[in-house]
Formats: sequence, C-alpha cells, structure tokens
Amino acid sequence: MQHRSALVIDGDEDSKATVSGVLGRVGFEVRTASRGHTALSHLDEIQPDLVVLDLSLPDIDGLEVCRRIRSSSDCYVVFVSERQDEIDLLLGLEAGADDFLGKPFSPRELQARVAALFRRPRSSSSAPRPADVSREGRIEGGGGLVLDRHARDVEVNGTPVELTRTEFDLLTALATRPGVVVRRQDLLREVWETEDAIDTHLVDVHVANVRRKLRMHGEARWIRTVRGVGFRFDAA
Repeated sequence: MQHRSALVIDGDEDSKATVSGVLGRVGFEVRTASRGHTALSHLDEIQPDLVVLDLSLPDIDGLEVCRRIRSSSDCYVVFVSERQDEIDLLLGLEAGADDFLGKPFSPRELQARVAALFRRPRSSSSAPRPADVSREGRIEGGGGLVLDRHARDVEVNGTPVELTRTEFDLLTALATRPGVVVRRQDLLREVWETEDAIDTHLVDVHVANVRRKLRMHGEARWIRTVRGVGFRFDAA
C-alpha cells in the first residue's frame, strides 16, 4: 500500500480515527474530512486511490457523495455505516461503492477488505477496448450477452452494460463455469479474495445488481439462485 493515498470521510471522530489509523499503518497517506462538501471540494487536489465513506454525514448523504466521486474518479470506495438494512447496502453498491462494512467492524476486517480491493485490476468496465483482444477472453452467454475478460467489457444485444469492478468479477466467476453451482463462500474467496468471515448476504446483493443491469437490455435469465447453496450461470 506504499505511496497510495486515502480519503476518510466520517462525521464520527472515533470512527474516523480508527479507520485512519488502520490505513496509516499499512502505508496509506491519509487525509480526513468530517463533511461531504469539504471532501468533495478537495477531491481533485487529493486524487485518492481509496475513499472510506460513512453513509450518514452531517451535511450531505453519503450516497450523493459517492455518486459525485464516481462522476470524476475511479478510486476504490468502501462504505462504512451503522445503517445495515438491505436497502442501504443495495443503494450503496448501486451508487458505485466497491464494498460495504457495517459498524462496528474490526480493524483486521477493514485491512483485509482493502487489501483485497487493491489485488484486483484497477481498470473499469468502461475502459477502451484494446485492438488485439484475443477470442480466448470472449464469453458468449446467449441472449445477446457478450463478456470480454481482457477489455473488461460487457454487452447485451450490442449495448454496453456498466458494471462496477466487483460486479464484473462476480459475473466472470459465474460465466466461466456455465452450468456449475458456485457456492457463496467460494465467490467470496474468489471475488473478494479473503478467507475472513464476511456476511454472504453481500454476494446476494451484488448478484441482484448484476441481474438488474443485464435485464435492462435483455430478457434472458442468466444467473439462477440455487437455494441454500449459491448461484449457477445458465447460457440463454
């Protein structure tokens, strides 16, 4: 994590100090803000590699802060919040967050989640397509779904589908095993790259986001839930 910068936005001084301490110990140069407007006004100056953001800020909702960050930055965003209802988790991920931690959380869990994020490719699904992409990276899921692992592009019926890094990695993990039931725990290990205990509900929420975005452009049902086990990718 050396030579990386982080921005911690949290109105709770104790929480802000805890997060800043964890990130500082693993090598981040940390800047903090207690208000969303203050953080956004300095975003271009800071150009963080990571933002840790509380959902509940004293001046502006954390979801709106995340959306504004996403309009100009591809940095990693981790929400931290005492609001742990499914709707809050879903809205946070839809706003462009890469991960979500419920308060209280252990410093070790935060460190593991951040380390996992930075082991992933940094390019987004909207990156330009290289001219020499090989056919080996192309997955055709039927029903107009085409996934390019090299360019990290997804299209349905010729229309680009904007997925976050996590959503793309999750879809890839399933699409490369058509017809195979993949357990939630295995998806956590592969996509989130951690052996630490994480609420498997996080996987369900991300899958729901992927399904919703794919169905905006096609009628097929590519990802099926296998009750009590995990998920299966079925080519349309």
